[in-house]
Amino acid sequence: MHPDFPKELERLQYTKQYMDEILEASQRDLQAVQDKIKESMANLEYIDSSDSYINLLTNSRFFEMALNQKESLEAVKKKPYFARIHFQRTGEAEELLYIGKTSLFHNETFEPIIVDWRSPVANVYYDGRLGDITYPVRDEIYTGHLFSKRQYKIENGELLSFQDVDLTTNDELLQDALSGKADVRLTEIVATIQKEQNEIIRAHLKQPILVQGAAGSGKTTIALHRISYFLYTMGEHFNPEQLMILAPNKLFIEYIGDVLPELGVERICQTTYAEYVQNATGIKLKLQNPNEQLETIVEEGIDALPSFNIAQMKGSLFYRDILDRYIKLHERSLAKLFDEDVFIEKYRIMRGSHLKKLFLEEFSYMPIEKRIERIKKVVQTEVKRKSKAVLSTLNTRYEEMIGKALSGLRDPEKRRKTVTKFIDERDARIPKIKALSKTAASTYMKRFEKVKIKQMYRKFLTDRLLIRELAPEWTFEEQEKFFHAHTKEKWVLEDLAALYYLHAKIKGIADNWKMRVVFIDEVQDYSLFQLEALKSGLETDMFTMVGDLAQGIHSYRSLTEWNSVLELFPRANYFTLQKSYRTTIEIMEVANRILAKMDEDLPLVEPVVRHGNDPTFVQMEELDPSKINELYERIKQHGHQSIALICKTYQEAIYYTKQLEKADVPVEMLSEESVFGGSKLLVVPSHLAKGLEFDAVIIAAFETPYFPTTIDRKLLYVALTRAMHELYLVGPREEMFLLDDTRGIVSETL
Repeated sequence: MHPDFPKELERLQYTKQYMDEILEASQRDLQAVQDKIKESMANLEYIDSSDSYINLLTNSRFFEMALNQKESLEAVKKKPYFARIHFQRTGEAEELLYIGKTSLFHNETFEPIIVDWRSPVANVYYDGRLGDITYPVRDEIYTGHLFSKRQYKIENGELLSFQDVDLTTNDELLQDALSGKADVRLTEIVATIQKEQNEIIRAHLKQPILVQGAAGSGKTTIALHRISYFLYTMGEHFNPEQLMILAPNKLFIEYIGDVLPELGVERICQTTYAEYVQNATGIKLKLQNPNEQLETIVEEGIDALPSFNIAQMKGSLFYRDILDRYIKLHERSLAKLFDEDVFIEKYRIMRGSHLKKLFLEEFSYMPIEKRIERIKKVVQTEVKRKSKAVLSTLNTRYEEMIGKALSGLRDPEKRRKTVTKFIDERDARIPKIKALSKTAASTYMKRFEKVKIKQMYRKFLTDRLLIRELAPEWTFEEQEKFFHAHTKEKWVLEDLAALYYLHAKIKGIADNWKMRVVFIDEVQDYSLFQLEALKSGLETDMFTMVGDLAQGIHSYRSLTEWNSVLELFPRANYFTLQKSYRTTIEIMEVANRILAKMDEDLPLVEPVVRHGNDPTFVQMEELDPSKINELYERIKQHGHQSIALICKTYQEAIYYTKQLEKADVPVEMLSEESVFGGSKLLVVPSHLAKGLEFDAVIIAAFETPYFPTTIDRKLLYVALTRAMHELYLVGPREEMFLLDDTRGIVSETL
């Protein structure tokens, strides 16, 4: 009924029509460029001309540009834009700018048909209230006036509705997105980025950032969109291959798999910390499952941890200091090998003391084995230079001696013998010196053997005397515990930081694994040493780190506060996000009651104004597959597709899955290797649910309740905050879920 509806329909039709024209032209261009590339390739076979190479390179670039434009337009054709601003920059004419996931300009008039959401002027939409505004463009501040902001709902190329808004916080588009399904919400979030999220996405790109974000506040969204914004803004200076996102597990990588291409990001390195370290070092290990220790603590309590917590200690900066001492010890042992000078025959080419100074001082900024390689080149250069001088001097000396013998000795026989002796000596000595000069550098440097990092680290773990020398701060009992913990060779996640750090300091990180920018999700599960090892090995502090201490289920070995991280990254900007866009008010009120009981002093989460059903407690004395299936079918009838049954431990997940399968309930247990999709009931252990979201969640607790311990509270909080729309607690009693009272919870019996 809006009077502008015909105009908006006309505008959408114009945009789609122009996109079709561009796509047709792109197809023709692609074919033409392909033909030119074939022609250039053919010419290369018989024309020895740089013109053919230039032609080939130029056409390849055009081909890539045309292909990229074609792919980006095809990706957004069904939803070309999601917003519009009526805007006037100071001193210029008024404009209607339509904002979408990619930019499109008219080839002849240069009219902006679609403006990319990452462009500076699009910031006006996300940040600006109506009226006079300012916005930055490449470190300059521009001013203007924002008359209106309009949001569109477009599906499959059809305009369904639109509305004018002031702030984007509680608008209909956001509510519509939040009420949507978990399996599509991430890819559509660009249309509903909020002001506080936008500030973080566009925060200074040449400085690290740390974000403490509540469950459902959009931490992952921010990290992914910041990558997209980074490449849009800094793409001229960075290749996508030089950016890395570290995800908590492969399941999470699968979960976000469709998002980055939707945001125009390709070829970025997506991996886990364990996988990255093993690739970057070339060290292959059979790692103990990092969740085994968590399972032990969950089942046996925090007391299962020894007083000397080796996992926690290996994540500390003190452990880095111990390894620095070990590296220093290795460095000193190599430095002693420079006590000998470099000789060719009896001629000193270089003094070992000079080489030692190069090793310990001049080249100290390099990894140890890189220093050795550099010194070898120095020795080779010096040998080459001085061997020429030695040979020239010897030749001159022998010529002089032969000349003196010829002119000074009157006895012919004696003269003949002397001259012959000098010639034979010269003819034997000079080739020998030439041969020695070719091998002098490698012979001298052969004493500097390369170490195998895995063996070097293993020696430290299992050598009592070495442990006592490097860690005198530990008591004798602690040293013995450390030694006995490593008598059997087994590798755990905490060892990776040490291996990576040693590799970086001794061998250096190869260029193809030396990322320039790092994005870390669930950073609360990292230790300080893991972060320090990465920062040191990559020689950059360009990190975007997002996490939530309330979800720090691995706090027995990882971070428990942010101050130490900010000390490690002194240039970092720190942000907090307390609004939750995932769960309804009713679900968040229950989760907040658990959050309030945590050791960390974290403020309660503010849910966005979106109401839903009260969480429901379903009394069930023991797991009854038929009743679980009845509940599952009921939830599906509400229109929900992504439904998870979350249990406390991995062993419970296995047991529940088997029992449900026996009763022919369509069920699938999620593991780190799982592929998302399908319409089965997903059984998920609580530690693996972190970072995921579902339309509806059933939390089951039968034999094993959630105890009032640090880790159990966090596991329960993670489980509670996965649900977008509906939450069910299934068990014998409400106390199984740490609920002192049943405020805001409906009870029923199936």
